[in-house]
Amino acid sequence: MTTQPSQSLETFPNPQPDRDFVIRMRMPEFTCLCPKTGQPDFATLYLEYIPDRLCVELKALKLYVWSFRDQGAFHEAVTNRILDDLVRATQPRFMRVTGDFGVRGGIFTHVVAEHRAPGWQPAPPVVLPPGEWIRQ
Repeated sequence: MTTQPSQSLETFPNPQPDRDFVIRMRMPEFTCLCPKTGQPDFATLYLEYIPDRLCVELKALKLYVWSFRDQGAFHEAVTNRILDDLVRATQPRFMRVTGDFGVRGGIFTHVVAEHRAPGWQPAPPVVLPPGEWIRQ
Protein backbone atom coordinates (compact mmCIF):
# COMPACT_ATOMS: atom_id res chain seq x y z
CA MET A 1 0.00 0.00 0.00
CA THR A 2 1.50 3.33 -1.01
CA THR A 3 -0.41 5.45 1.50
CA GLN A 4 0.00 4.94 5.23
CA PRO A 5 -1.67 6.53 8.25
CA SER A 6 0.10 9.63 9.51
CA GLN A 7 -0.05 11.95 12.51
CA SER A 8 1.13 14.83 10.31
CA LEU A 9 -1.46 17.54 9.61
CA GLU A 10 -0.68 19.62 6.54
CA THR A 11 -2.24 23.03 5.97
CA PHE A 12 -2.72 25.56 3.18
CA PRO A 13 -3.32 29.33 3.25
CA ASN A 14 -6.87 30.47 3.92
CA PRO A 15 -8.14 31.89 0.59
CA GLN A 16 -10.26 34.51 2.41
CA PRO A 17 -8.44 35.40 5.66
CA ASP A 18 -10.33 38.69 6.10
CA ARG A 19 -13.72 36.94 6.28
CA ASP A 20 -15.24 34.67 8.90
CA PHE A 21 -16.62 31.61 7.13
CA VAL A 22 -17.39 28.13 8.39
CA ILE A 23 -15.85 24.91 7.10
CA ARG A 24 -17.77 21.77 8.04
CA MET A 25 -16.56 18.20 7.55
CA ARG A 26 -18.11 14.84 8.38
CA MET A 27 -15.84 11.82 8.82
CA PRO A 28 -18.05 8.72 9.12
CA GLU A 29 -15.28 6.11 9.18
CA PHE A 30 -13.40 6.93 12.40
CA THR A 31 -12.22 3.92 14.38
CA CYS A 32 -10.06 3.42 17.44
CA LEU A 33 -9.80 0.68 20.05
CA CYS A 34 -11.40 0.45 23.47
CA PRO A 35 -8.48 0.86 25.90
CA LYS A 36 -10.08 -1.66 28.30
CA THR A 37 -11.07 -4.50 25.94
CA GLY A 38 -9.16 -3.82 22.73
CA GLN A 39 -12.41 -4.08 20.76
CA PRO A 40 -12.98 -1.58 17.94
CA ASP A 41 -14.95 1.59 18.53
CA PHE A 42 -16.67 3.27 15.60
CA ALA A 43 -17.61 6.92 15.33
CA THR A 44 -18.56 9.70 13.02
CA LEU A 45 -16.42 12.76 13.63
CA TYR A 46 -17.71 16.23 12.80
CA LEU A 47 -15.28 19.09 12.35
CA GLU A 48 -16.51 22.69 12.21
CA TYR A 49 -14.14 25.60 12.16
CA ILE A 50 -13.63 29.22 11.24
CA PRO A 51 -10.09 29.45 9.90
CA ASP A 52 -7.74 32.33 10.53
CA ARG A 53 -4.65 32.10 8.29
CA LEU A 54 -4.57 28.32 7.65
CA CYS A 55 -6.93 25.53 6.59
CA VAL A 56 -6.36 21.81 7.09
CA GLU A 57 -5.58 19.84 3.93
CA LEU A 58 -8.10 17.03 3.34
CA LYS A 59 -5.79 14.16 2.37
CA ALA A 60 -3.61 14.84 5.42
CA LEU A 61 -6.74 14.91 7.59
CA LYS A 62 -7.87 11.57 6.15
CA LEU A 63 -4.48 9.98 6.92
CA TYR A 64 -4.49 11.55 10.39
CA VAL A 65 -7.93 10.13 11.22
CA TRP A 66 -6.80 6.74 9.91
CA SER A 67 -3.83 6.80 12.31
CA PHE A 68 -6.14 6.16 15.29
CA ARG A 69 -7.37 2.80 13.98
CA ASP A 70 -4.97 0.72 16.11
CA GLN A 71 -4.75 3.05 19.12
CA GLY A 72 -6.55 2.50 22.41
CA ALA A 73 -8.41 5.64 23.44
CA PHE A 74 -11.32 6.71 25.60
CA HIS A 75 -13.91 8.63 23.60
CA GLU A 76 -13.44 11.79 25.65
CA ALA A 77 -9.64 11.69 25.35
CA VAL A 78 -9.47 11.03 21.62
CA THR A 79 -11.99 13.77 20.77
CA ASN A 80 -10.04 16.32 22.79
CA ARG A 81 -6.70 15.14 21.37
CA ILE A 82 -7.98 15.56 17.82
CA LEU A 83 -9.16 19.09 18.66
CA ASP A 84 -5.80 19.94 20.25
CA ASP A 85 -3.84 18.60 17.27
CA LEU A 86 -6.00 20.46 14.74
CA VAL A 87 -5.83 23.71 16.72
CA ARG A 88 -2.04 23.40 16.98
CA ALA A 89 -1.78 22.88 13.21
CA THR A 90 -4.23 25.56 12.01
CA GLN A 91 -4.62 28.14 14.83
CA PRO A 92 -8.29 28.76 13.91
CA ARG A 93 -10.54 31.52 15.17
CA PHE A 94 -13.01 28.86 16.28
CA MET A 95 -13.05 25.07 16.10
CA ARG A 96 -15.42 22.35 17.28
CA VAL A 97 -14.82 18.60 17.07
CA THR A 98 -17.74 16.29 17.80
CA GLY A 99 -17.30 12.55 18.23
CA ASP A 100 -20.53 10.61 17.75
CA PHE A 101 -19.54 7.14 18.92
CA GLY A 102 -21.50 3.97 18.24
CA VAL A 103 -23.06 1.90 20.96
CA ARG A 104 -20.84 0.23 23.55
CA GLY A 105 -22.56 -1.73 26.28
CA GLY A 106 -25.91 -0.19 25.36
CA ILE A 107 -24.57 3.37 25.62
CA PHE A 108 -23.98 5.85 22.81
CA THR A 109 -21.40 8.57 23.51
CA HIS A 110 -21.46 12.05 22.01
CA VAL A 111 -18.40 14.19 22.89
CA VAL A 112 -18.11 17.87 21.90
CA ALA A 113 -14.85 19.80 22.36
CA GLU A 114 -14.39 23.47 21.37
CA HIS A 115 -11.66 26.06 20.98
CA ARG A 116 -11.97 29.84 20.63
CA ALA A 117 -8.96 32.02 19.83
CA PRO A 118 -8.32 34.63 22.53
CA GLY A 119 -10.30 37.79 21.77
CA TRP A 120 -12.29 36.29 18.89
CA GLN A 121 -16.02 37.01 19.01
CA PRO A 122 -18.49 35.55 16.53
CA ALA A 123 -20.60 37.94 14.51
CA PRO A 124 -24.21 38.06 15.64
CA PRO A 125 -26.39 35.63 13.70
CA VAL A 126 -28.40 36.99 10.81
CA VAL A 127 -32.06 36.00 10.95
CA LEU A 128 -33.97 36.64 7.75
CA PRO A 129 -37.74 36.37 7.44
CA PRO A 130 -38.92 33.60 5.12
CA GLY A 131 -39.06 34.79 1.55
CA GLU A 132 -42.04 34.40 -0.75
CA TRP A 133 -40.28 31.61 -2.64
CA ILE A 134 -40.30 29.45 0.52
CA ARG A 135 -44.08 29.65 0.89
CA GLN A 136 -44.80 28.50 -2.67
